Amino acid sequence: MIAAQASLAALLAETRRRFAEIGISDPATDARTLIGGILGLSLTELMVRGAEQLSPQEAERVASAVARRMAREPVHRILGRRSFYGLEFELSPETLEPRPDTEILVDSLLPHLENIVARNGAARVLDLGTGSGAILVALLKSCPLATGVATDISAGALEIAARNAHINGVGAQFEALFSEWFAAVFGQFDVIVSNPPYIRSDAIAGLESDVREHDPARALDGGHDGLDAYRAISGGAAGFLEPNGIVGVEIGYDQKGEVSAIFDAAGFSLIEALGDYGGNDRVLLFKRYVSV
Repeated sequence: MIAAQASLAALLAETRRRFAEIGISDPATDARTLIGGILGLSLTELMVRGAEQLSPQEAERVASAVARRMAREPVHRILGRRSFYGLEFELSPETLEPRPDTEILVDSLLPHLENIVARNGAARVLDLGTGSGAILVALLKSCPLATGVATDISAGALEIAARNAHINGVGAQFEALFSEWFAAVFGQFDVIVSNPPYIRSDAIAGLESDVREHDPARALDGGHDGLDAYRAISGGAAGFLEPNGIVGVEIGYDQKGEVSAIFDAAGFSLIEALGDYGGNDRVLLFKRYVSV
Protein backbone atom coordinates (compact mmCIF):
# COMPACT_ATOMS: atom_id res chain seq x y z
CA MET A 1 0.00 0.00 0.00
CA ILE A 2 1.04 3.61 -0.63
CA ALA A 3 1.39 5.92 2.37
CA ALA A 4 -0.79 9.00 2.52
CA GLN A 5 2.27 11.21 2.04
CA ALA A 6 3.33 9.49 -1.18
CA SER A 7 3.47 11.58 -4.33
CA LEU A 8 0.80 11.40 -7.00
CA ALA A 9 3.35 9.91 -9.42
CA ALA A 10 4.25 7.19 -6.93
CA LEU A 11 0.59 6.43 -6.34
CA LEU A 12 -0.03 6.06 -10.07
CA ALA A 13 2.95 3.75 -10.47
CA GLU A 14 1.97 1.58 -7.52
CA THR A 15 -1.64 1.36 -8.63
CA ARG A 16 -0.58 0.42 -12.16
CA ARG A 17 1.66 -2.33 -10.73
CA ARG A 18 -1.10 -3.74 -8.55
CA PHE A 19 -3.59 -3.75 -11.42
CA ALA A 20 -1.07 -5.53 -13.66
CA GLU A 21 -0.45 -8.18 -11.03
CA ILE A 22 -4.10 -9.26 -11.01
CA GLY A 23 -4.32 -9.36 -14.80
CA ILE A 24 -6.24 -6.17 -15.61
CA SER A 25 -5.82 -5.79 -19.37
CA ASP A 26 -4.79 -2.12 -19.47
CA PRO A 27 -3.50 -1.30 -15.99
CA ALA A 28 -1.94 2.05 -16.91
CA THR A 29 -5.15 3.44 -18.43
CA ASP A 30 -7.27 2.11 -15.57
CA ALA A 31 -4.93 3.64 -12.99
CA ARG A 32 -4.93 7.05 -14.69
CA THR A 33 -8.68 7.07 -15.34
CA LEU A 34 -9.60 5.94 -11.84
CA ILE A 35 -7.25 8.20 -9.88
CA GLY A 36 -7.84 11.17 -12.16
CA GLY A 37 -11.59 10.69 -11.86
CA ILE A 38 -11.53 10.39 -8.09
CA LEU A 39 -9.35 13.50 -7.70
CA GLY A 40 -10.99 15.50 -10.50
CA LEU A 41 -7.74 15.77 -12.45
CA SER A 42 -7.19 15.56 -16.21
CA LEU A 43 -4.48 13.39 -17.74
CA THR A 44 -2.31 16.47 -18.18
CA GLU A 45 -2.82 17.50 -14.56
CA LEU A 46 -1.87 14.01 -13.39
CA MET A 47 1.43 14.36 -15.22
CA VAL A 48 2.39 17.92 -14.32
CA ARG A 49 1.37 17.54 -10.67
CA GLY A 50 3.11 14.22 -10.18
CA ALA A 51 5.36 15.48 -7.39
CA GLU A 52 2.44 16.67 -5.27
CA GLN A 53 1.35 14.74 -2.22
CA LEU A 54 -2.21 13.71 -1.51
CA SER A 55 -4.08 14.91 1.54
CA PRO A 56 -5.16 12.18 3.99
CA GLN A 57 -8.75 12.55 2.75
CA GLU A 58 -7.69 12.22 -0.90
CA ALA A 59 -5.51 9.20 -0.10
CA GLU A 60 -8.44 7.51 1.65
CA ARG A 61 -10.78 8.11 -1.29
CA VAL A 62 -8.24 6.78 -3.78
CA ALA A 63 -7.46 3.73 -1.64
CA SER A 64 -11.15 2.87 -1.43
CA ALA A 65 -11.57 3.19 -5.21
CA VAL A 66 -8.45 1.11 -5.92
CA ALA A 67 -9.72 -1.64 -3.62
CA ARG A 68 -12.99 -1.73 -5.53
CA ARG A 69 -11.15 -2.03 -8.84
CA MET A 70 -8.98 -4.80 -7.38
CA ALA A 71 -12.24 -6.61 -6.68
CA ARG A 72 -13.01 -6.26 -10.43
CA GLU A 73 -15.59 -3.52 -10.26
CA PRO A 74 -15.25 -1.55 -13.53
CA VAL A 75 -13.56 1.85 -13.36
CA HIS A 76 -16.54 3.82 -14.63
CA ARG A 77 -18.91 2.02 -12.28
CA ILE A 78 -16.72 3.19 -9.42
CA LEU A 79 -16.71 6.74 -10.74
CA GLY A 80 -20.45 6.61 -11.43
CA ARG A 81 -20.11 8.21 -14.84
CA ARG A 82 -18.64 7.71 -18.29
CA SER A 83 -17.99 9.82 -21.37
CA PHE A 84 -19.78 8.85 -24.58
CA TYR A 85 -19.76 10.76 -27.86
CA GLY A 86 -18.02 13.67 -26.12
CA LEU A 87 -20.76 13.90 -23.46
CA GLU A 88 -20.84 12.88 -19.81
CA PHE A 89 -23.32 10.25 -18.60
CA GLU A 90 -24.24 9.18 -15.10
CA LEU A 91 -24.48 5.43 -14.49
CA SER A 92 -26.43 3.28 -12.06
CA PRO A 93 -26.67 -0.45 -11.36
CA GLU A 94 -29.73 -0.48 -13.62
CA THR A 95 -27.97 0.91 -16.70
CA LEU A 96 -25.58 -0.69 -19.15
CA GLU A 97 -22.25 1.11 -19.28
CA PRO A 98 -22.03 2.76 -22.74
CA ARG A 99 -19.04 1.49 -24.73
CA PRO A 100 -17.03 3.25 -27.43
CA ASP A 101 -18.18 0.79 -30.11
CA THR A 102 -21.75 2.01 -29.65
CA GLU A 103 -20.66 5.44 -30.87
CA ILE A 104 -20.55 3.81 -34.32
CA LEU A 105 -24.32 3.36 -34.13
CA VAL A 106 -24.72 7.09 -33.46
CA ASP A 107 -22.30 7.96 -36.28
CA SER A 108 -24.18 5.76 -38.75
CA LEU A 109 -27.62 7.20 -37.96
CA LEU A 110 -26.72 10.87 -37.67
CA PRO A 111 -26.43 11.61 -41.44
CA HIS A 112 -29.86 10.04 -42.01
CA LEU A 113 -31.34 12.04 -39.15
CA GLU A 114 -29.83 15.27 -40.43
CA ASN A 115 -31.17 14.60 -43.94
CA ILE A 116 -34.66 14.04 -42.56
CA VAL A 117 -34.47 17.30 -40.60
CA ALA A 118 -33.20 19.16 -43.67
CA ARG A 119 -36.12 17.78 -45.70
CA ASN A 120 -38.92 18.07 -43.13
CA GLY A 121 -37.71 20.64 -40.60
CA ALA A 122 -37.93 18.14 -37.73
CA ALA A 123 -37.51 14.46 -36.91
CA ARG A 124 -38.59 11.99 -34.23
CA VAL A 125 -36.38 9.22 -32.81
CA LEU A 126 -37.42 6.16 -30.80
CA ASP A 127 -34.72 4.55 -28.64
CA LEU A 128 -35.80 1.09 -27.46
CA GLY A 129 -34.15 -0.10 -24.24
CA THR A 130 -32.40 3.20 -23.62
CA GLY A 131 -30.49 2.38 -20.41
CA SER A 132 -28.42 5.47 -19.60
CA GLY A 133 -29.95 7.31 -22.56
CA ALA A 134 -26.54 7.61 -24.23
CA ILE A 135 -27.60 6.86 -27.81
CA LEU A 136 -30.65 9.11 -27.90
CA VAL A 137 -29.00 11.96 -25.99
CA ALA A 138 -26.01 11.89 -28.36
CA LEU A 139 -28.29 12.00 -31.42
CA LEU A 140 -30.42 14.84 -30.03
CA LYS A 141 -27.37 16.84 -28.96
CA SER A 142 -25.95 16.54 -32.47
CA CYS A 143 -29.31 17.34 -34.12
CA PRO A 144 -31.14 20.07 -32.14
CA LEU A 145 -34.27 19.99 -34.33
CA ALA A 146 -34.90 16.33 -33.53
CA THR A 147 -36.93 15.04 -30.59
CA GLY A 148 -37.00 11.57 -29.14
CA VAL A 149 -38.71 9.01 -26.94
CA ALA A 150 -36.58 6.69 -24.80
CA THR A 151 -38.15 3.44 -23.57
CA ASP A 152 -37.03 0.95 -20.96
CA ILE A 153 -38.52 -1.64 -18.60
CA SER A 154 -36.45 -0.27 -15.71
CA ALA A 155 -37.86 2.77 -13.93
CA GLY A 156 -34.42 3.38 -12.45
CA ALA A 157 -32.81 3.40 -15.88
CA LEU A 158 -35.41 5.85 -17.19
CA GLU A 159 -34.74 8.16 -14.25
CA ILE A 160 -31.01 8.16 -15.03
CA ALA A 161 -31.67 8.61 -18.76
CA ALA A 162 -33.89 11.63 -18.16
CA ARG A 163 -31.28 13.12 -15.83
CA ASN A 164 -28.58 12.56 -18.44
CA ALA A 165 -30.73 14.33 -21.02
CA HIS A 166 -31.00 17.37 -18.75
CA ILE A 167 -27.30 17.29 -17.83
CA ASN A 168 -26.43 17.38 -21.53
CA GLY A 169 -28.88 20.10 -22.45
CA VAL A 170 -31.49 18.10 -24.39
CA GLY A 171 -34.12 17.64 -21.69
CA ALA A 172 -36.72 19.57 -23.69
CA GLN A 173 -36.20 17.23 -26.67
CA PHE A 174 -36.29 14.03 -24.62
CA GLU A 175 -39.21 11.94 -23.31
CA ALA A 176 -38.75 8.88 -21.08
CA LEU A 177 -41.40 6.15 -21.41
CA PHE A 178 -41.82 2.94 -19.42
CA SER A 179 -42.44 0.33 -22.10
CA GLU A 180 -41.42 -3.18 -23.07
CA TRP A 181 -40.39 -2.63 -26.65
CA PHE A 182 -43.42 -1.06 -28.41
CA ALA A 183 -46.08 -1.92 -25.81
CA ALA A 184 -46.70 1.67 -24.58
CA VAL A 185 -45.36 3.52 -27.63
CA PHE A 186 -47.61 5.61 -29.85
CA GLY A 187 -47.00 7.79 -32.91
CA GLN A 188 -44.63 7.58 -35.84
CA PHE A 189 -40.86 7.94 -35.88
CA ASP A 190 -38.25 8.71 -38.51
CA VAL A 191 -35.55 6.69 -36.76
CA ILE A 192 -35.88 3.66 -34.49
CA VAL A 193 -32.68 2.69 -32.73
CA SER A 194 -31.67 0.07 -30.20
CA ASN A 195 -28.64 -1.47 -28.56
CA PRO A 196 -30.62 -4.45 -27.23
CA PRO A 197 -29.54 -7.44 -25.15
CA TYR A 198 -27.92 -9.90 -27.55
CA ILE A 199 -25.87 -12.37 -25.46
CA ARG A 200 -27.11 -15.97 -25.50
CA SER A 201 -28.51 -16.96 -22.11
CA ASP A 202 -26.09 -19.86 -21.78
CA ALA A 203 -23.11 -17.57 -22.50
CA ILE A 204 -23.77 -15.11 -19.66
CA ALA A 205 -21.87 -17.21 -17.12
CA GLY A 206 -18.76 -17.13 -19.31
CA LEU A 207 -18.53 -13.34 -19.59
CA GLU A 208 -15.74 -11.49 -17.80
CA SER A 209 -16.63 -10.74 -14.20
CA ASP A 210 -16.41 -6.98 -14.89
CA VAL A 211 -19.45 -7.39 -17.17
CA ARG A 212 -21.22 -10.40 -15.65
CA GLU A 213 -21.31 -9.04 -12.10
CA HIS A 214 -21.85 -5.34 -12.78
CA ASP A 215 -23.92 -4.83 -15.95
CA PRO A 216 -27.66 -5.50 -15.44
CA ALA A 217 -28.48 -9.03 -16.57
CA ARG A 218 -31.57 -8.01 -18.50
CA ALA A 219 -29.46 -5.61 -20.57
CA LEU A 220 -27.26 -8.55 -21.60
CA ASP A 221 -29.50 -11.62 -21.91
CA GLY A 222 -30.91 -11.96 -25.42
CA GLY A 223 -32.60 -15.30 -24.90
CA HIS A 224 -31.57 -18.83 -25.84
CA ASP A 225 -30.03 -17.76 -29.16
CA GLY A 226 -29.39 -14.09 -28.35
CA LEU A 227 -31.92 -12.92 -30.94
CA ASP A 228 -35.15 -12.37 -28.98
CA ALA A 229 -34.86 -8.58 -29.03
CA TYR A 230 -34.35 -8.44 -32.80
CA ARG A 231 -37.51 -10.46 -33.34
CA ALA A 232 -39.46 -8.04 -31.14
CA ILE A 233 -38.00 -4.94 -32.80
CA SER A 234 -38.40 -6.15 -36.39
CA GLY A 235 -41.89 -7.44 -35.67
CA GLY A 236 -43.16 -4.13 -34.32
CA ALA A 237 -41.14 -1.46 -36.11
CA ALA A 238 -43.28 -1.22 -39.25
CA GLY A 239 -46.24 0.09 -37.27
CA PHE A 240 -44.24 3.01 -35.86
CA LEU A 241 -41.90 3.94 -38.71
CA GLU A 242 -42.45 6.82 -41.09
CA PRO A 243 -42.12 6.11 -44.83
CA ASN A 244 -38.40 6.06 -45.68
CA GLY A 245 -37.59 5.78 -41.98
CA ILE A 246 -34.49 3.97 -40.69
CA VAL A 247 -34.04 1.22 -38.10
CA GLY A 248 -30.57 0.96 -36.60
CA VAL A 249 -29.41 -1.78 -34.22
CA GLU A 250 -26.20 -2.86 -32.56
CA ILE A 251 -25.44 -6.59 -32.85
CA GLY A 252 -23.06 -9.20 -31.53
CA TYR A 253 -19.90 -9.88 -33.53
CA ASP A 254 -21.32 -13.06 -35.14
CA GLN A 255 -24.97 -12.08 -35.62
CA LYS A 256 -25.03 -10.14 -38.90
CA GLY A 257 -26.48 -12.95 -41.00
CA GLU A 258 -29.11 -14.03 -38.48
CA VAL A 259 -30.28 -10.52 -37.61
CA SER A 260 -30.42 -9.54 -41.29
CA ALA A 261 -32.57 -12.60 -42.00
CA ILE A 262 -34.94 -11.75 -39.14
CA PHE A 263 -35.44 -8.21 -40.46
CA ASP A 264 -35.75 -9.45 -44.05
CA ALA A 265 -38.57 -11.77 -43.01
CA ALA A 266 -40.31 -8.77 -41.42
CA GLY A 267 -40.11 -6.76 -44.64
CA PHE A 268 -36.90 -4.78 -44.14
CA SER A 269 -33.86 -4.37 -46.40
CA LEU A 270 -30.34 -4.09 -45.04
CA ILE A 271 -28.94 -0.79 -46.31
CA GLU A 272 -25.69 -0.52 -44.35
CA ALA A 273 -23.48 -2.70 -42.16
CA LEU A 274 -20.58 -1.31 -40.16
CA GLY A 275 -17.79 -2.89 -38.15
CA ASP A 276 -16.50 -1.86 -34.75
CA TYR A 277 -13.01 -0.71 -33.78
CA GLY A 278 -11.89 -4.34 -33.59
CA GLY A 279 -13.10 -5.12 -37.11
CA ASN A 280 -16.16 -7.12 -36.00
CA ASP A 281 -19.69 -6.63 -37.36
CA ARG A 282 -21.41 -4.23 -34.97
CA VAL A 283 -24.13 -2.02 -36.56
CA LEU A 284 -26.90 -2.76 -39.06
CA LEU A 285 -29.26 -0.21 -40.65
CA PHE A 286 -32.54 -1.25 -42.28
CA LYS A 287 -35.33 0.29 -44.36
CA ARG A 288 -38.74 -1.07 -45.22
CA TYR A 289 -39.09 -2.65 -48.65
CA VAL A 290 -40.28 -0.13 -51.22
CA SER A 291 -43.37 -1.24 -53.18
CA VAL A 292 -43.16 -0.87 -56.96
